[in-house]
Amino acid sequence: MRMFIALELPGPFADETEELARRLEATCAGRFVPAENRHLTLAFLGEGGEADARLAMLALDAACAGAGPVPLVAAGLGTFGRGRDATLWLGVEKNDGLAGLAGRVRAELAARGLAYDEKDFLPHVTLARRARMPRGDLGDLAFPLPDEARDVTLFRSILGPSGARYKPLYTVGL
Repeated sequence: MRMFIALELPGPFADETEELARRLEATCAGRFVPAENRHLTLAFLGEGGEADARLAMLALDAACAGAGPVPLVAAGLGTFGRGRDATLWLGVEKNDGLAGLAGRVRAELAARGLAYDEKDFLPHVTLARRARMPRGDLGDLAFPLPDEARDVTLFRSILGPSGARYKPLYTVGL
């Protein structure tokens, strides 16, 4: 099973991100991510079995022990890739709380022998895949107001013809 660990977006931040995505969808072509699939990935584990999922749960417990809510501050839009394969995302400010949590999650995964994607941590929320941005001004966009994330979840990613569906396997509160 494909797995990843992510911060769940708190209600107001999620709602405001949805409003931003709706505004962007009116001017940008692409496959927009459903609101229920939006999250902020801390570590992508890839394929693993039940034993790996149990180890990831232990890593999550250890990484989150004593941690409090993590600040989320929107930091503009960005893209990965080019042309028709670009991924459009909402950047999130990389603060000490967020970077520290991502670092602890990754260290605890490594301590248990679990592999994860070791790319540098770039906090973002994916809004659309295969996005094609218009040339020129996107208009007046309202970004989500600062908020705090309080839940970290181990998700299973189930790929299908209409895109991925994410199933929560284990959640730890901050």
